[in-house]
Amino acid sequence: MVTTTLIILGLILAIIGLIGCVLPIIPGPVLSFLSLVLLSFAKGWEPFSAVFWIVMAGLMILVSVLDYIFPAVGAKKSGATKAGMWLSIIGMIIGIFVFPPWGMFIGAFIGGVTGEIISGRKGKEALRVGWGIFWGNMVSIGLKLAYSSMVIFFYIQEMIS
Repeated sequence: MVTTTLIILGLILAIIGLIGCVLPIIPGPVLSFLSLVLLSFAKGWEPFSAVFWIVMAGLMILVSVLDYIFPAVGAKKSGATKAGMWLSIIGMIIGIFVFPPWGMFIGAFIGGVTGEIISGRKGKEALRVGWGIFWGNMVSIGLKLAYSSMVIFFYIQEMIS
């Protein structure tokens, strides 16, 4: 009974982790990793090797760090101002609630462009910065989704074995 409950809770955590890859409020890769911990605990720490744990923990840390770096690199490479970056973040958060989940991307782009226009940039230059911020976010989200999807693959593989 306890084992089944832990396995179900772990699966729920893995799904929330996958959702968290798109929603910036939820730490997706961390929750995905914790789902593996729950599964392993439920199965007496037998499913995964020490090498697996080291690799998965390392990837989780790497993806989590890159989640902060890639959007900043995209913004910096495109010459974003602080206003552009901040309004991009605000636009992303507002967009989640206005048109989930795609509103997050649209909101980040619109917020970035708006911030650049407020900072005195003209049309094409503001759009270029908006795209830089957008693509930095997309690369970051893609990496998180890849990691969390891999976790779910391993989770389900070990859950049914």
